[in-house]
Amino acid sequence: MAGGLILTTLPAQADTLVIPLGQQAGQAAVTLPQRGMTTTSVTQRHGEPSRRHGAVGDPPISRWDYADFSVYFEHGKVIHSVRQHRQQGN
Repeated sequence: MAGGLILTTLPAQADTLVIPLGQQAGQAAVTLPQRGMTTTSVTQRHGEPSRRHGAVGDPPISRWDYADFSVYFEHGKVIHSVRQHRQQGN
């Protein structure tokens, strides 16, 4: 006797996860340091950072924090710049 297998499809449900990108429209005037810039050129253009994080890893990656963004360096050259996330007011 052959056994029957009945497959049913249940409706899919999912929650929506919203990840804010920050209030970038208000920060449009701030031009982020570009890949390849030196630490000297970043300092000349944006001033001293509020905090410098020492290099870690191999290759050594360091980070400078400014009020609105952070800059990542490898061997003294920018590899990435990111805007700081700001909580949206209620």
